[in-house]
Amino acid sequence: MTLSDMQCRTAKPKAKPYKLADSEGLYLEILPSGRRYWKLKYRLHGKEKRMALGAYPAVKLIDARLEKGRIKEELRNGFDPILRKLEKKQTAAFNGTQTFERVAREWHSKGLDNWDARYAQTILHRLEKYVFHQLGAYPINALKPIIVLSCLQRIETTAPDMARRIKQLISHVCRYAIVTSRSESDPTIGLETALKKYKKSHFASIDIDCLPELLAAIHHHKSRLYRQTFLAIRLMFLTFVRTSELLEARWTEIDLDKAMWTIPAERMKMRSPHLVPLSRQAVEIIVELKVLNGHREYVFPSLPRPLKPMSKGTILMALKRMGYTRQMTGHGFRTLALGILKEKLNYTHEVADRQLAHVPKSSTDRAYDRAKFLPQRTEMMQVYADYLDSVYIAALQLQLKV
Repeated sequence: MTLSDMQCRTAKPKAKPYKLADSEGLYLEILPSGRRYWKLKYRLHGKEKRMALGAYPAVKLIDARLEKGRIKEELRNGFDPILRKLEKKQTAAFNGTQTFERVAREWHSKGLDNWDARYAQTILHRLEKYVFHQLGAYPINALKPIIVLSCLQRIETTAPDMARRIKQLISHVCRYAIVTSRSESDPTIGLETALKKYKKSHFASIDIDCLPELLAAIHHHKSRLYRQTFLAIRLMFLTFVRTSELLEARWTEIDLDKAMWTIPAERMKMRSPHLVPLSRQAVEIIVELKVLNGHREYVFPSLPRPLKPMSKGTILMALKRMGYTRQMTGHGFRTLALGILKEKLNYTHEVADRQLAHVPKSSTDRAYDRAKFLPQRTEMMQVYADYLDSVYIAALQLQLKV
């Protein structure tokens, strides 16, 4: 005879624990304290075992019977329900400790052998700045698309491009969690459709025809700029390297006798050493800088902190003071130089592109194109410097006439 809910509710405690049997080994145990617990008696491999199913009335009679049915099914399949319950408990406890931050830091540590130090630092900085404070405490298998999207949309309000970069980072971490059996899905899949369309803009650069005005502006602001800043702008013009490559230059990289600047691979965007032939005008600037800063590690040391390089914002601020806000940037000198070399001086794209340290986009082209064009580039850099001088002189003469 099976139990009724009325019997379960009205059962009185006795001096010793006793049982109210239901069916198929299910029973309600009543303790002297009045507490009631569901238990199931079963046999597995010839041994009798008992399993607790929870306290009454939190676990109702109908729920206890449903749980009994599930356990009987496990027994028919040869599984021990006690071991299964223990496994689930331990798995839940383990998953609770596998937070997004913990897995992300583990993923990051796995990549250190394959990444250069600067890239590894950038990745960790982005996770710490944009992700950990919002997603870090979540068990990684509990992350849902809506939770990740909320994080990305906060970033998107001020940095649309960064939001997409962070989405990729989160995806890398989640895929690592999948292959290490700590998650079953990547919650970032498809989220790009919920983010704003973002078109990356090019760095501002003046048109080639505006070159005389820029050269004249630099000349007229010469006395208002720190000498080192003025020389940095001139050398940027003559070498058209990236801003960080210029301002982080060390004296050990420059060979004045050979008129050659060798930027090491770790400072280059493409992680390949880059040769910069120095024109006569560039050598003159570096000689003056040697007098100013030859006792320092950096060619362009910071004025307030001379053990560090000059700030990357220095050139941009100088251009702003000249009236070139949003018209010209440090990177814009590269765009300007490429245009002059191709359109005004008729150099081939391949030679000019190599001097900008660009590499062929196709992997096949990269495998077969080993040309450095160093003799042509050395000649080109001098022709380019002479061209800038001629435009500069013409611009000043024109202003004198006016």
